[in-house]
Amino acid sequence: MKQLEQYIYEILGTEIQTEPTAKEQLNSLPMYISETYRLYNFVLFNQFLLLVEPKQADSFSILQIEKHFDLLKRTFAKKVILLLPEITAVNRKRLIEKGINFIVPGKQIYLPELLLDLRENFSNPKLKRKIEKLLPSAQFLLIYHIIHRNDTWQLEEHSFKEIAKKTGYTAMAITKAVNNLKYHELIEITGEKEKQIRFISDRNELWQNAEHRNLLVNPVLKQVYVDNKINNFMLLSNASALTEYSDMNPSRQKFYALEKNRFYGLQKNNLLSNANDHEGEYCLEIWKYSPETLVGEQPNNAPVVDPFSLYLSLKESKDERIEMALEQLIDKVLWE
Repeated sequence: MKQLEQYIYEILGTEIQTEPTAKEQLNSLPMYISETYRLYNFVLFNQFLLLVEPKQADSFSILQIEKHFDLLKRTFAKKVILLLPEITAVNRKRLIEKGINFIVPGKQIYLPELLLDLRENFSNPKLKRKIEKLLPSAQFLLIYHIIHRNDTWQLEEHSFKEIAKKTGYTAMAITKAVNNLKYHELIEITGEKEKQIRFISDRNELWQNAEHRNLLVNPVLKQVYVDNKINNFMLLSNASALTEYSDMNPSRQKFYALEKNRFYGLQKNNLLSNANDHEGEYCLEIWKYSPETLVGEQPNNAPVVDPFSLYLSLKESKDERIEMALEQLIDKVLWE
């Protein structure tokens, strides 16, 4: 799965996180499905998708896959995608003729239901650079630098190791994030033995530069609805947070941000009540980086996510109320 996740990121500039389909969901399927395929859930472009990997990828039947996919679509009410390590020209042609979504990591993404058909010749480095985004960890550092501008502890004054300790990342992750920022020409690296970073412009210009070049990513990996609040201290997100930053009236749905590794830990230990993709007492937004570590001064002393990540999580919204509130956020909060 790591190869697939890396391929999606390199080609589409977006992160995905695959999860094996829960056993209770598999129990509703005929035995031959679980014997023939491995099933995974993931989110791409805000769509919940089902990934299907044949256990015997070298001997699958297109006709059989077509029938099985019809069953899976009806059962899960999701678009279904075939994952293959390799593909022959004949099978490629037949899958395309049938309109079956498929991905061959490193070779081709064919998702007609998502209007995507990217092949080997798309992996030109110059073309890829145009669509590459910041790594979530790199975006985290950029936003941290902007938000904590008045703190005594500054990113630019510390080594990679000290930054890792402060932010909760591993030293390797910080090195990767720093290299990503340098690649996109947002920082310079100084020093020899104890390397440090230096952002190339002031905070306002940094943000505008990154946004103008479309480098910034939505921090929300996916949304999960539950009927229990995980703990008393959780940061409000989405419309619940936007209410604190603007004049928008509170929404009936309560939204909270949760870092992805915390979420997967809770999920593994069965601590989420009635977790699903559609409705619940609370909506957990699963974040690609830690929302708690980023927060600075809280508006109205309310526990809310930072305004920059909040803006990125909602800027594609078509809700007029949210669009108006985001204008207030930009004018009154981001650069006050």
